[in-house]
Amino acid sequence: MKAATLMRIIAAGLMLVGCTGVPAGLRPVTDFDPERYLGKWYEIARLDHRFEENLSNVSARYYRKDGGGIAVVNRGYNEKSGRWEKIEGTASFIKNDSVGSLKVSFYGPFYGGYHIIALDRQSYNYAMVAGPNRSYLWILSREKTLDGQVLAELVAKAEQWDFDTSRLIYVKQDRPGA
Repeated sequence: MKAATLMRIIAAGLMLVGCTGVPAGLRPVTDFDPERYLGKWYEIARLDHRFEENLSNVSARYYRKDGGGIAVVNRGYNEKSGRWEKIEGTASFIKNDSVGSLKVSFYGPFYGGYHIIALDRQSYNYAMVAGPNRSYLWILSREKTLDGQVLAELVAKAEQWDFDTSRLIYVKQDRPGA
């Protein structure tokens, strides 16, 4: 792993230490089925941060680890370096597994909040995830694209919930193997 990538991971971890709470006024989804959430998700839009700077074709894969925990593998293509980057972590539920509120760690004891605040309840095909505050937001889909109307509705919800949607980055999903 390159030193610059490692430094970004460490910096992100240090920023997120102890930051697992839900942003004020938001509620994670309930009646959540973790088994249906497992699998691969594509990042459609995000509020950008240093740890994802220059990344396109970002995906996340969630799967059960031996022993019952959840493993997380995030992967993206760094447009600047021309290389794929990958980081692996773990996730666990903050309250119980019927509430879409988890803490995620990619580096040692440092955890960040991962709160599913909108979800396609019928088929688990899209989700909107907040971090510990309103500067962290991701819109995810099971496919590399998301229906324009659905995306517009999610962005409108995010705006109503006081996220700065003018800063959203719409993630390219155009590389084979993404």
